[in-house]
Amino acid sequence: MELGTFSISLAVKDIVASKTFYEKLGFEQAGGNLEYNYLIMRNGSTNIGLFQGMFEHNILTFNPGWDAFCNELDNFTDVRDVQAALKAAGVELTTQADPDSKGAASITLVDPDGNSILIDQHV
Repeated sequence: MELGTFSISLAVKDIVASKTFYEKLGFEQAGGNLEYNYLIMRNGSTNIGLFQGMFEHNILTFNPGWDAFCNELDNFTDVRDVQAALKAAGVELTTQADPDSKGAASITLVDPDGNSILIDQHV
C-alpha cells in the first residue's frame, strides 16, 4: 500500500518565527498564505507545513496522488483503497472517506502513541 508523499504538519505558536527558523535551515516557502496562518515550506523534496491556530498537535501527513512537489501522479493508491486495506487490517480510523466517492477525500487515524495521521488526497 502506497500512502503518497510524506510531510509533517506542525502546530506552531508564531508562524512568522517558525518561517524564519525553517528558512535558516534552508527551507523556502512553497505554498500557503501567511494571511491565513499556514505555510508550506520546502527543502529539496522535504515538505513541512506550518499551521498557526488550526489544530492542537502536530500531524503526520500523507498525500496520495502527489509527488513531493505537489505534482499529480498518473498512478497511485486511492485513499479509499488505503482505507479499505487499513480497515481489513483492523486499524481503527477516526474519520473515513465515503467509499463510493471519487476524487479528493481524506481519512484520519491515531497511532498507539497518540500521534495523529492524516491521509489527505487532493486529486
